[in-house]
Amino acid sequence: MVRPVTVMARLVRAIHVFLTSPRKRRGWPAFAGHDGVVLAALLLALPAHAASPQDLLRAYPGQFAGFDGNDLIWRDGTRMPLGADDAAAPFEDQVRHGSIRDQLRLAYPATLPVGTPPEDDPGRIRNKAFFDKMYGDCHAGEVTPHLVSVTWLPSQWGHAVRITSVNNVDRHLAAISRELDALGPEYRKYLVPLGGTYACRTVADNGTPSMHGWGAAIDINTAFSDYWLWRRGGGYANREPAAIVAIFERHGFIWGGRWSHYDTMHFEYRPELLPGFDPTADEPLEEARAPKPN
Repeated sequence: MVRPVTVMARLVRAIHVFLTSPRKRRGWPAFAGHDGVVLAALLLALPAHAASPQDLLRAYPGQFAGFDGNDLIWRDGTRMPLGADDAAAPFEDQVRHGSIRDQLRLAYPATLPVGTPPEDDPGRIRNKAFFDKMYGDCHAGEVTPHLVSVTWLPSQWGHAVRITSVNNVDRHLAAISRELDALGPEYRKYLVPLGGTYACRTVADNGTPSMHGWGAAIDINTAFSDYWLWRRGGGYANREPAAIVAIFERHGFIWGGRWSHYDTMHFEYRPELLPGFDPTADEPLEEARAPKPN
Protein backbone atom coordinates (compact mmCIF):
# COMPACT_ATOMS: atom_id res chain seq x y z
CA MET A 1 0.00 0.00 0.00
CA VAL A 2 1.35 3.45 -0.93
CA ARG A 3 1.47 5.80 2.06
CA PRO A 4 -0.67 8.99 1.76
CA VAL A 5 2.38 11.14 2.47
CA THR A 6 4.18 9.53 -0.48
CA VAL A 7 1.24 10.25 -2.77
CA MET A 8 1.17 13.86 -1.59
CA ALA A 9 4.92 14.18 -2.11
CA ARG A 10 4.59 12.92 -5.67
CA LEU A 11 1.70 15.31 -6.31
CA VAL A 12 3.66 18.28 -4.99
CA ARG A 13 6.65 17.35 -7.13
CA ALA A 14 4.59 16.77 -10.27
CA ILE A 15 2.79 20.11 -10.00
CA HIS A 16 6.03 21.91 -9.19
CA VAL A 17 7.74 20.45 -12.26
CA PHE A 18 4.76 21.33 -14.48
CA LEU A 19 4.62 24.93 -13.36
CA THR A 20 8.35 25.61 -13.43
CA SER A 21 9.66 23.66 -16.42
CA PRO A 22 9.73 25.51 -19.77
CA ARG A 23 9.67 22.15 -21.54
CA LYS A 24 6.59 21.05 -19.65
CA ARG A 25 4.83 24.32 -20.45
CA ARG A 26 5.30 24.05 -24.22
CA GLY A 27 1.90 24.05 -25.82
CA TRP A 28 0.05 24.65 -22.56
CA PRO A 29 -1.95 27.81 -23.53
CA ALA A 30 -5.18 25.79 -23.71
CA PHE A 31 -4.43 24.49 -20.22
CA ALA A 32 -3.15 27.73 -18.75
CA GLY A 33 -6.50 29.28 -17.98
CA HIS A 34 -8.71 28.07 -15.20
CA ASP A 35 -6.91 24.74 -14.73
CA GLY A 36 -3.53 26.43 -14.56
CA VAL A 37 -4.79 28.83 -11.89
CA VAL A 38 -6.23 25.92 -9.93
CA LEU A 39 -2.93 24.06 -10.14
CA ALA A 40 -1.00 27.11 -8.97
CA ALA A 41 -3.40 27.70 -6.10
CA LEU A 42 -3.20 24.04 -5.07
CA LEU A 43 0.59 24.12 -5.17
CA LEU A 44 0.83 27.23 -3.00
CA ALA A 45 -1.77 25.95 -0.56
CA LEU A 46 0.07 22.71 0.14
CA PRO A 47 2.27 23.14 3.22
CA ALA A 48 5.92 22.20 3.16
CA HIS A 49 6.62 19.05 5.16
CA ALA A 50 9.67 18.31 7.25
CA ALA A 51 11.85 15.47 6.04
CA SER A 52 12.12 12.19 7.95
CA PRO A 53 14.67 9.37 8.19
CA GLN A 54 12.63 7.63 5.50
CA ASP A 55 13.52 10.50 3.17
CA LEU A 56 17.20 9.75 3.73
CA LEU A 57 16.62 6.20 2.54
CA ARG A 58 14.76 7.49 -0.53
CA ALA A 59 17.32 10.16 -1.35
CA TYR A 60 20.48 8.09 -0.84
CA PRO A 61 19.57 4.51 -1.83
CA GLY A 62 23.19 3.43 -2.14
CA GLN A 63 24.10 4.57 1.36
CA PHE A 64 21.57 3.20 3.82
CA ALA A 65 20.18 -0.20 4.77
CA GLY A 66 17.47 1.24 7.03
CA PHE A 67 16.82 2.81 10.41
CA ASP A 68 15.39 1.38 13.60
CA GLY A 69 13.90 4.43 15.26
CA ASN A 70 17.07 5.50 17.04
CA ASP A 71 19.91 4.72 14.64
CA LEU A 72 20.51 5.23 10.95
CA ILE A 73 22.01 2.03 9.55
CA TRP A 74 24.54 2.38 6.75
CA ARG A 75 25.04 -0.36 4.20
CA ASP A 76 28.47 -1.19 5.66
CA GLY A 77 26.78 -1.92 9.00
CA THR A 78 27.70 1.34 10.70
CA ARG A 79 25.01 2.53 13.10
CA MET A 80 24.77 6.31 13.52
CA PRO A 81 22.48 7.86 16.16
CA LEU A 82 19.75 10.07 14.72
CA GLY A 83 20.06 12.15 17.87
CA ALA A 84 17.58 14.44 19.54
CA ASP A 85 15.33 16.92 17.79
CA ASP A 86 16.34 19.96 19.83
CA ALA A 87 14.01 22.59 18.39
CA ALA A 88 14.21 24.63 21.60
CA ALA A 89 17.96 25.19 21.34
CA PRO A 90 19.23 28.50 19.89
CA PHE A 91 19.43 28.11 16.13
CA GLU A 92 23.15 28.92 15.96
CA ASP A 93 23.76 26.08 18.43
CA GLN A 94 21.79 23.79 16.17
CA VAL A 95 23.84 24.91 13.17
CA ARG A 96 27.10 24.18 14.99
CA HIS A 97 26.10 21.01 16.84
CA GLY A 98 22.89 19.78 15.18
CA SER A 99 21.88 16.14 15.11
CA ILE A 100 20.66 14.24 12.06
CA ARG A 101 17.10 14.82 13.26
CA ASP A 102 17.84 18.55 13.53
CA GLN A 103 19.00 18.74 9.92
CA LEU A 104 15.74 17.18 8.76
CA ARG A 105 13.33 19.20 10.90
CA LEU A 106 12.95 22.43 8.91
CA ALA A 107 10.75 21.98 5.85
CA TYR A 108 12.27 23.19 2.58
CA PRO A 109 9.68 25.42 0.82
CA ALA A 110 10.28 24.34 -2.77
CA THR A 111 6.71 25.17 -3.77
CA LEU A 112 6.90 28.86 -2.81
CA PRO A 113 7.54 31.39 -5.60
CA VAL A 114 11.18 32.38 -5.99
CA GLY A 115 11.71 35.70 -4.23
CA THR A 116 9.42 34.96 -1.29
CA PRO A 117 11.30 36.15 1.83
CA PRO A 118 12.23 33.01 3.78
CA GLU A 119 11.29 32.47 7.41
CA ASP A 120 13.70 29.64 8.27
CA ASP A 121 17.03 28.11 7.22
CA PRO A 122 16.11 24.63 5.93
CA GLY A 123 19.31 22.83 4.99
CA ARG A 124 21.77 25.04 6.86
CA ILE A 125 21.99 22.51 9.70
CA ARG A 126 24.48 19.84 8.62
CA ASN A 127 25.58 17.03 10.89
CA LYS A 128 29.33 16.72 10.32
CA ALA A 129 29.58 13.02 11.20
CA PHE A 130 26.79 12.25 8.72
CA PHE A 131 28.37 14.08 5.78
CA ASP A 132 31.93 13.01 6.63
CA LYS A 133 30.75 9.40 6.52
CA MET A 134 28.96 9.99 3.22
CA TYR A 135 31.49 12.10 1.29
CA GLY A 136 34.68 11.94 3.37
CA ASP A 137 36.60 14.45 5.47
CA CYS A 138 38.29 16.92 3.13
CA HIS A 139 40.95 17.73 5.72
CA ALA A 140 41.96 14.07 5.71
CA GLY A 141 42.15 13.96 1.91
CA GLU A 142 39.08 11.73 1.63
CA VAL A 143 37.00 13.91 -0.72
CA THR A 144 39.37 14.59 -3.63
CA PRO A 145 39.62 10.95 -4.82
CA HIS A 146 35.91 11.11 -5.62
CA LEU A 147 35.98 14.41 -7.53
CA VAL A 148 35.30 14.30 -11.26
CA SER A 149 35.03 16.97 -13.94
CA VAL A 150 31.73 18.12 -15.43
CA THR A 151 31.51 20.56 -18.32
CA TRP A 152 29.57 23.63 -17.26
CA LEU A 153 27.27 25.10 -19.95
CA PRO A 154 28.77 23.04 -22.81
CA SER A 155 27.80 25.37 -25.64
CA GLN A 156 27.93 28.71 -23.84
CA TRP A 157 31.01 28.36 -21.62
CA GLY A 158 32.50 24.86 -21.78
CA HIS A 159 34.76 25.02 -18.73
CA ALA A 160 35.24 22.01 -16.45
CA VAL A 161 34.18 22.12 -12.81
CA ARG A 162 35.02 19.58 -10.10
CA ILE A 163 32.24 17.89 -8.17
CA THR A 164 31.90 14.66 -6.20
CA SER A 165 30.78 11.46 -7.91
CA VAL A 166 29.38 10.10 -4.62
CA ASN A 167 25.59 9.71 -4.85
CA ASN A 168 25.93 10.47 -8.58
CA VAL A 169 26.10 14.18 -7.78
CA ASP A 170 28.18 14.62 -10.94
CA ARG A 171 25.39 13.13 -13.08
CA HIS A 172 22.81 15.40 -11.52
CA LEU A 173 25.02 18.46 -12.05
CA ALA A 174 25.67 17.44 -15.66
CA ALA A 175 21.91 17.26 -16.25
CA ILE A 176 21.51 20.69 -14.65
CA SER A 177 24.26 22.08 -16.84
CA ARG A 178 22.59 20.84 -20.01
CA GLU A 179 19.22 22.29 -19.05
CA LEU A 180 20.70 25.63 -18.06
CA ASP A 181 22.64 25.73 -21.31
CA ALA A 182 19.35 25.33 -23.18
CA LEU A 183 17.71 28.30 -21.44
CA GLY A 184 19.39 30.73 -23.79
CA PRO A 185 22.11 33.40 -23.69
CA GLU A 186 20.07 35.85 -21.59
CA TYR A 187 20.67 33.63 -18.55
CA ARG A 188 24.42 33.33 -19.07
CA LYS A 189 25.34 36.32 -16.90
CA TYR A 190 23.84 34.62 -13.83
CA LEU A 191 25.72 31.37 -14.40
CA VAL A 192 29.27 32.33 -15.42
CA PRO A 193 31.87 32.87 -14.29
CA LEU A 194 31.22 30.49 -11.44
CA GLY A 195 31.80 31.35 -7.82
CA GLY A 196 33.18 27.85 -7.25
CA THR A 197 32.46 24.21 -6.50
CA TYR A 198 34.84 22.10 -4.37
CA ALA A 199 36.71 23.97 -1.66
CA CYS A 200 37.84 22.50 1.66
CA ARG A 201 36.60 25.36 3.82
CA THR A 202 34.09 26.40 6.46
CA VAL A 203 30.98 28.57 6.27
CA ALA A 204 31.96 32.23 6.61
CA ASP A 205 29.57 33.27 9.39
CA ASN A 206 29.60 30.25 11.72
CA GLY A 207 32.77 28.23 11.11
CA THR A 208 30.96 24.96 10.40
CA PRO A 209 31.98 22.75 7.46
CA SER A 210 30.71 23.98 4.12
CA MET A 211 28.97 21.65 1.68
CA HIS A 212 31.66 22.81 -0.75
CA GLY A 213 34.15 20.89 1.40
CA TRP A 214 32.26 17.68 0.66
CA GLY A 215 32.28 18.44 -3.08
CA ALA A 216 28.48 18.61 -3.30
CA ALA A 217 27.81 22.33 -3.80
CA ILE A 218 28.16 24.99 -6.47
CA ASP A 219 28.09 28.79 -6.38
CA ILE A 220 27.02 30.53 -9.57
CA ASN A 221 28.09 34.04 -10.59
CA THR A 222 28.56 36.16 -7.46
CA ALA A 223 28.14 39.41 -9.44
CA PHE A 224 24.40 38.78 -9.76
CA SER A 225 23.89 37.19 -6.35
CA ASP A 226 22.92 38.38 -2.89
CA TYR A 227 24.28 37.25 0.46
CA TRP A 228 22.95 38.25 3.84
CA LEU A 229 26.42 39.08 5.20
CA TRP A 230 26.86 41.60 2.39
CA ARG A 231 23.58 43.30 3.27
CA ARG A 232 23.42 43.28 7.07
CA GLY A 233 20.19 45.00 8.05
CA GLY A 234 19.23 45.48 4.41
CA GLY A 235 16.50 42.84 4.26
CA TYR A 236 16.03 39.96 1.87
CA ALA A 237 17.21 40.38 -1.73
CA ASN A 238 17.35 38.11 -4.76
CA ARG A 239 18.19 38.53 -8.44
CA GLU A 240 18.33 34.88 -9.50
CA PRO A 241 15.67 33.93 -12.10
CA ALA A 242 13.07 31.37 -11.10
CA ALA A 243 13.92 29.23 -14.13
CA ILE A 244 17.46 28.65 -12.82
CA VAL A 245 16.29 27.75 -9.33
CA ALA A 246 13.66 25.35 -10.69
CA ILE A 247 16.22 23.42 -12.74
CA PHE A 248 18.52 22.91 -9.76
CA GLU A 249 15.66 21.82 -7.52
CA ARG A 250 14.37 19.33 -10.09
CA HIS A 251 17.74 17.56 -9.86
CA GLY A 252 18.08 17.37 -6.08
CA PHE A 253 19.84 20.65 -5.26
CA ILE A 254 18.41 23.04 -2.69
CA TRP A 255 18.90 26.80 -3.05
CA GLY A 256 20.45 29.17 -0.51
CA GLY A 257 17.94 31.79 -1.57
CA ARG A 258 15.32 29.89 0.43
CA TRP A 259 17.20 30.60 3.67
CA SER A 260 16.52 33.54 5.98
CA HIS A 261 20.32 33.82 6.09
CA TYR A 262 20.13 33.92 2.30
CA ASP A 263 22.94 33.03 -0.09
CA THR A 264 21.41 33.21 -3.54
CA MET A 265 24.49 32.08 -5.47
CA HIS A 266 24.58 28.79 -3.55
CA PHE A 267 23.12 25.39 -4.46
CA GLU A 268 23.88 22.10 -2.69
CA TYR A 269 22.84 18.50 -3.23
CA ARG A 270 20.29 17.71 -0.50
CA PRO A 271 17.67 15.47 -2.12
CA GLU A 272 16.24 14.37 1.22
CA LEU A 273 14.69 17.85 1.56
CA LEU A 274 12.94 17.69 -1.82
CA PRO A 275 9.76 15.54 -1.63
CA GLY A 276 9.33 13.11 -4.46
CA PHE A 277 12.80 13.60 -5.95
CA ASP A 278 14.02 10.44 -7.69
CA PRO A 279 17.81 10.13 -7.33
CA THR A 280 17.91 7.56 -10.14
CA ALA A 281 16.32 9.89 -12.70
CA ASP A 282 19.50 11.33 -14.24
CA GLU A 283 21.09 8.64 -16.37
CA PRO A 284 24.81 9.01 -17.14
CA LEU A 285 25.67 10.77 -20.36
CA GLU A 286 29.34 10.48 -21.10
CA GLU A 287 29.35 13.51 -23.34
CA ALA A 288 28.46 15.63 -20.31
CA ARG A 289 31.68 14.69 -18.61
CA ALA A 290 34.69 16.87 -19.25
CA PRO A 291 37.59 14.97 -20.83
CA LYS A 292 40.30 13.90 -18.43
CA PRO A 293 43.67 15.56 -18.97
CA ASN A 294 46.38 13.33 -20.46
